[in-house]
Amino acid sequence: MRAISCAAPGELALIDIARPELKPGWVRVGIRHIGICGTDYHIFEGKHPFLQYPRIMGHELSGVVLDANGATELSDGDPVVINPYLPCYTCPACREGKTNCCETLTVIGVHGDGGMAEEIVMPQANLYRAEGLSLRDAAMVEFLAIGAHAVRRTAPQPGWRVLVVGGGPIGLGVAFFARIAGADVTILDAAADKLEAARGFGFGAAALDERDGAAFKSKMATGFDAVFDATGAIPAMNQAVGYCRNGGALTLVGVVKGTLAWEDPEIHRRELTIRASRNATREDFDHVMANIANGKVPTDRLATHATSFDDVPTNLPKWAHDRAGLIKAIITL
Repeated sequence: MRAISCAAPGELALIDIARPELKPGWVRVGIRHIGICGTDYHIFEGKHPFLQYPRIMGHELSGVVLDANGATELSDGDPVVINPYLPCYTCPACREGKTNCCETLTVIGVHGDGGMAEEIVMPQANLYRAEGLSLRDAAMVEFLAIGAHAVRRTAPQPGWRVLVVGGGPIGLGVAFFARIAGADVTILDAAADKLEAARGFGFGAAALDERDGAAFKSKMATGFDAVFDATGAIPAMNQAVGYCRNGGALTLVGVVKGTLAWEDPEIHRRELTIRASRNATREDFDHVMANIANGKVPTDRLATHATSFDDVPTNLPKWAHDRAGLIKAIITL
């Protein structure tokens, strides 16, 4: 079968590989759509710190069951969303239901080969029926679930003023689900195209040089009730404390290799709650699927770019170097 392999940074090609072996308890799925993630661009550019090449990328996936292999909740032909996180189910986090932060978590397409291939095999527990969703939309559930998980952990109340720092796909996912929770959402970003997109989705938006302006100061007042960082950039993450009100919350959705530094008196003066948010759980996937189905997430406008499987080696490098106007690129098989 065909797959797309990143043999080394900057080297992307269609290759032929053997069909994956079907193990007991696993299901064979024909891949139909693949979302290209920022992680995929980083892998292609050689910016991922712990990745081994060659690597078949792809973890934002939808497909159709080809062989249910005795699965009790799936049948051949079922459309599915694929959860790409493979936990151990035995560590303390897993036993608490926090499989998203398993101590030995493997993410397909990152720690092992992923779904940029014609077929994949996955445990039954990682496949969710995509009822009421198109298969294109089903491929967008995973990245949106990351934002939904961050919002669920933070639990904003109706009327809260929420600031999302970083208006990329993950930041937009946070913004949508904070709004669904009833929050008043503002997005802060340096890029004009991201600010334009944020406003187009009905969010408040501010450029970095507008932080001293009357509109942003009025919205911020003495601090936002909850601040989410979706930049994964150390300077932005360090500054995020200053946007929080006393008694407020800071949630780190973006991740970066490095050390964060905050002024301890500013943390204590605010009695600030700081939390990290990693990946997502089945509850978050279900929440996303329900809100796509009920029209609260405008997937048609999130899917800004498209490509065929054959054209990925041409288009992915192009988008890696120029992402202006790009929110989510979707591969169709």
